[in-house]
Amino acid sequence: MTSSSKIYSIKLKGGLSLNVATKKTMTYKMIVLDLDDTLLRDDHTISPITKETLFKAQDQGVKVVLASGRPTYAMRDLGDELHLSDYGSYLLSFNGGRITNCKTNEDIFSSTLTFEDVAFLYELSIRENVYIHTYVGDNIITEKNNDYTTIEADITGLPITKVEDFIASVTERPVKILMVEDPEVLKPLEKKLQKELSERFSVLRSKPYFLEFTEKGVTKGTSLDHLIKQLGIKREEVIAIGDSYNDQSMIEFAGLGVAMGNAPDDIKAISDYVTKTNMQDGVAHVVQKFIFGES
Repeated sequence: MTSSSKIYSIKLKGGLSLNVATKKTMTYKMIVLDLDDTLLRDDHTISPITKETLFKAQDQGVKVVLASGRPTYAMRDLGDELHLSDYGSYLLSFNGGRITNCKTNEDIFSSTLTFEDVAFLYELSIRENVYIHTYVGDNIITEKNNDYTTIEADITGLPITKVEDFIASVTERPVKILMVEDPEVLKPLEKKLQKELSERFSVLRSKPYFLEFTEKGVTKGTSLDHLIKQLGIKREEVIAIGDSYNDQSMIEFAGLGVAMGNAPDDIKAISDYVTKTNMQDGVAHVVQKFIFGES
């Protein structure tokens, strides 16, 4: 592993920020990657350059961890593609609601909502006139077919089961629930419900049209904190890369928080470094620069 300059983000008056490099060096031991629009290209594949770079990093002892809003099932193929089980690495699924050991297939952390939460959020979706879905086993459960749940099925590869009674059909405690609708509807609703439900749930958008609910205090950042404590890795030794609002907590937590070039401006603003886009091998660029020390 190669030492790299640490980038610090200095907040200035007026809400501006300045990214500066110090002479301090850091050896990074873990890189945590969001999937969609970060590690993955627009066709949901990993580019050959990025894949080769990540194998090289793992060969040098760097843990590559995948962190996504996707359910665990929808992350396994990508973990297998990067041979994470061979390197003893982990999947952070459901926006941090579950941590799975790729080698043993055991969950080392799992958080779930209650059946009372399911009923509460369902009634809330009726109040706000938005669609709602969750997962039961390896199926997406919804009462009403809609374009956004279809997008979720396309991304995850999970089938959609249309049910007559959403609450009765959720027969196991879910890790998360999603309300889905047009981004112009969800953007103000996110702010409203974050304020209204702050004592009960973590509420954030993983995509402009996905508003996700997990147990209070559960985010990619808190899950990452739990994982590195298990492994004896310091947060200063972690790079986290993402593109969206559900990545903010891990970007802010990591020693080096990186936003993709295709991320919204407000995610870029809280990051230490902005890399290239997902279509320009932005992840590979970060590894080459900060782990391999290449210019």
